[in-house]
Amino acid sequence: MTPVEFRTFPAPHVVGGYTVPRVMYQVLVALLPVAMAHVYVYGPGLVLQLAVAAATALLCEAAALRLRHWDASLPLRDGSVLVTAALLALCVPPGLPLWLTALGVAFAVLLAKHAYGGLGQNPFNPAMVGYVVLLVSFPAAMTSWPEPGPPWDAITGATALDALRTGLRQSYTMEELRAGPAFGTIGGAGAEWINVAALAGGAWLLARRVIRWHIPAAMLAGLAAPAALAHALDPGAHAGAAFHLATGATMLGAFFIATDPVSAATSDRGRLVYGAAIGLLTWIIRTWGSYPDGVAFAVLIANAFVPLIDRYTVPRIHGHARE
Repeated sequence: MTPVEFRTFPAPHVVGGYTVPRVMYQVLVALLPVAMAHVYVYGPGLVLQLAVAAATALLCEAAALRLRHWDASLPLRDGSVLVTAALLALCVPPGLPLWLTALGVAFAVLLAKHAYGGLGQNPFNPAMVGYVVLLVSFPAAMTSWPEPGPPWDAITGATALDALRTGLRQSYTMEELRAGPAFGTIGGAGAEWINVAALAGGAWLLARRVIRWHIPAAMLAGLAAPAALAHALDPGAHAGAAFHLATGATMLGAFFIATDPVSAATSDRGRLVYGAAIGLLTWIIRTWGSYPDGVAFAVLIANAFVPLIDRYTVPRIHGHARE
């Protein structure tokens, strides 16, 4: 009997009438509440960042496809590169020099995506690669966020995570730090609304079955559990779970970044391990790392371990074909 060969294509795998463009454009729709909350909190600078990021992403995508002698008509319309551009633009300060935004997007598309073979081949999340390149190379510009709320002037201040990290190292207590202007009711001032908007957009994606619950739930639990335990043991030196969940890029990371179908784990058990690892790594980096928010670094570290996670969590195939 001649064995039948079944070809397996790389992720993202779509079933039940879902195509790559349909999935990607639904993700962009889900990002609209995040963008609106971002503009309300930090001003209209995001609009220009999004425009530059999208234009750069499309140009880089077209150039890469032309160099590889591929037809660019479908990839330029499938929305995948626009999702990368939108995620990176939402993560950078709204007043970041536009040439830096273009540079980060170029790294994301050309280095993190096409250097590995294009859509479905990249082992690392492209948007987070571009973000980390900018953060490591231009830390001052990447950490200069405006004070939240109108009139959105040029005054910059420390974010809640930055203020927390710096203040704790200067022996301030959590109670003293929470009285500062960088802190809101639960999490960071202004960042609370952005995280609520990301949670709403993520819930819509779950309802539409664009993403599955395993990675977001595991990531949030992996972040909240050690934060709650540390806060219970020493409330004066550690922020609680609610603060970490409502601050930084927590919800954006849980529902939009970590759920990237290409660079994430593939099985349900693997997604739980993968998400929990991102949450734990985020808390570790926020607590002891050199950078205030650890979501991007946590995602990239977890991406590197996806082959190992898949090896031990993907169900094994029993039996073999007869010849």
